[in-house]
Parts: sequence; C-alpha cells; structure tokens
Amino acid sequence: MIGRIQGTLVSIHPPRLLVDCQGVGYEIDVPMSTLYQLPEINHHITLLTHFQVREDAQQLFGFATETEREAFRQLIKISGVGSRTALAVLSGMSVPELAQAITMQEAGRLTKVPGIGKKTAERLCLELKGKLAPDLGIIAGKTNVIEATSEVLQALLALGYSEKEALLALQQIPPDCNVSDGIRSGLKYLSKA
Repeated sequence: MIGRIQGTLVSIHPPRLLVDCQGVGYEIDVPMSTLYQLPEINHHITLLTHFQVREDAQQLFGFATETEREAFRQLIKISGVGSRTALAVLSGMSVPELAQAITMQEAGRLTKVPGIGKKTAERLCLELKGKLAPDLGIIAGKTNVIEATSEVLQALLALGYSEKEALLALQQIPPDCNVSDGIRSGLKYLSKA
C-alpha cells in the first residue's frame, strides 16, 4: 500500500518519527538500526515502509534498507510475533546477525533480545530457517558451510564433548568440509588433544 516515504524529518521520539510529506505528517515506527542512520531534524529523509491495518489501528513502519523491511515482514508472519516484537528483534541485532543465528539455530542469541523468551526464540529458529539467508545477503555456499559447521558442533556435543572442546575442534576443520568429514576431523583432533 504505502511502500516508501520521502519528506522532511520533523521529530524523533524513539521508536517513532514524524515525517512531513508535503504538509502531511506521518508517524512512523522504526527499529533502532534505522534510528541510528537518520539525518538531523529538518533534513530530507527517505524510508522504505510497511503499512499495517488492524481492527484497532493503522500503523506505518519504516526501514533504512530493503533487507530490514524483508526481515520485519518475515518476522511478523510467525504466529505470536507481532510488530512490536519484530521491531525489538531488529533493534537488538542486525539483519546479518539474525540470519546467522537462524541459520546456525542459535536460540540463545535471540533470547538476549528484550521480550524474546526461550519458546519464542525456538519458534523463530524453526520457522525462519531458510527464509532469511537466501534473500538477505548470505551467499549460498557460505550458508552451506555455516549449516555444516553447526551440524558438526551439535554432533560433537552429542558425543559428550564440552562446548569449549567442540569449538576448538571446529577451528581445526577446513571450512569447505562436509558434515561427515568434519565430524571425523573433529574426533581425530580431539583424540590427540
């Protein structure tokens, strides 16, 4: 509906901005990552937007980049994750950090965001897997390496090694190694240590 706003930045009251577009003032909620990139008041601004209509409200959300807006749209598709929670996630971590946490299934990183509990973090990891990485700048080859590394780490932990030992073993594994070879290399390294 409303995909982009250009105008003059009138006021900032985090997380809300007031943008004047030819005499019409739009209140736009933005994540902190966008807030940090804003110009000074009374300067020209362009934001990509997401317009949300509900029974009780119409809200406009603004983003500095297309990747932020797409991540926001993916987040609000998840049951139990509203627009406020999605803004909190994007305020608490960058989009590449979010994509990496999802790809590596690190729910613990997501729980560090205020308002995200363990169950919500696990749901985000489950439902966003594969949805953020291809569209948000993680190269497919790198994604496969990250997924293989994550699986090797999980396997070593399941075999009874401590997280410290498993992470040390991961550092010795070539980055282009597949999962089974990675596990083998990790076990070989740990047997010598």
